[in-house]
Amino acid sequence: MMQELLLETAGRLMRQPAAPYHESLVATEVLAICKEAGIDVATDAFGNLHAVLNHAGSETPPIVLAAHMDHPGFEIVRRLGRGRWEARFLGDVPDRYFQPGVKLKLLPSGRPAVLGRRRPHKREKRFELREVKAGSDKPEFAVWDLRDFSSRGGRIRGRVCDDLIGVAVILSTLIELKRRRAKCHVIGFISRAEEVGFQGALAAAGAGGIPHSSLVISLETSKEIPGVKMGKGVIVRVGDRSSVFDSHGTRFLGAVGDALTRRGDGFQYQRALMAGGSCEGTAFQEFGYRTAAVCVALGNYHNCGTGDRIREEFVSADDATAMHRLLVESARQFKNFESVVDRTRVRLERLKKEGERRLRRR
Repeated sequence: MMQELLLETAGRLMRQPAAPYHESLVATEVLAICKEAGIDVATDAFGNLHAVLNHAGSETPPIVLAAHMDHPGFEIVRRLGRGRWEARFLGDVPDRYFQPGVKLKLLPSGRPAVLGRRRPHKREKRFELREVKAGSDKPEFAVWDLRDFSSRGGRIRGRVCDDLIGVAVILSTLIELKRRRAKCHVIGFISRAEEVGFQGALAAAGAGGIPHSSLVISLETSKEIPGVKMGKGVIVRVGDRSSVFDSHGTRFLGAVGDALTRRGDGFQYQRALMAGGSCEGTAFQEFGYRTAAVCVALGNYHNCGTGDRIREEFVSADDATAMHRLLVESARQFKNFESVVDRTRVRLERLKKEGERRLRRR
């Protein structure tokens, strides 16, 4: 049941193209999903979305689930001629993947185009985009022309898993908690322009748009590293390339994961320092928030496939469902945060006293 909800939500979101600064199609779908589910949602001054479920009272610190709507893509700069456009690429994709003739889709019309030659520029990756059949209206952005969404063989595939899987998990978690009438306070923070330096998250953090009493959990997809395997469960992300996250927040997620594992119904989780890149957890942590993170292993990170070809991203559906389960239970148990994380201190205090007694010279 939980996986069905997650797959339905992911499919709706992944069918909406986006690039940094051009997330309106995804945002509109998020608003529609929240309205259908009866989840309160607001848009801040920077275009980030804040979906709120509070059945625990205004005095209860929230748990904040954070993910982003954008994905690497092209922003149209100017017209070069009939059916020809200059565009800057926004996001991190190596140069060798920009091969002339790669199929693109111009938005919002959806007209087909192909990648042309690189244009000279000192700081930016700029390219000529050529329409297959010239249209009259000016496009705003462009994305790789890949399949939007499919779910088969236990995997979710599409142009954008990073980070619409995270957004789908946030919305599915809020819907599931509402269905259960859980006594919790959860904020789904869904940001813009993450791929160009966490801009939406930094703007919200700097403006104090998220309560500083909260635990912020960054949700991401992250490419596999040695010791981490796709299909082996959600990853409690100890840190990223830039930061190590809050010890107590990470300990709490691990304790919730251990409790779910003991139920014996197939739940799995992993724990790792995912140093392949940086996530919004670093942005929030640097602005004074208690931060933790979770992720799932991602294939074809940023659409970079074998043979230097642009390919669909993919994740394990079971891993994404495990993330969903972990966060639902974490939200339900967050009221017990202090007692859960204090178990380690209590155990160490007992060991300290035993050591003092046994080691003291007579």
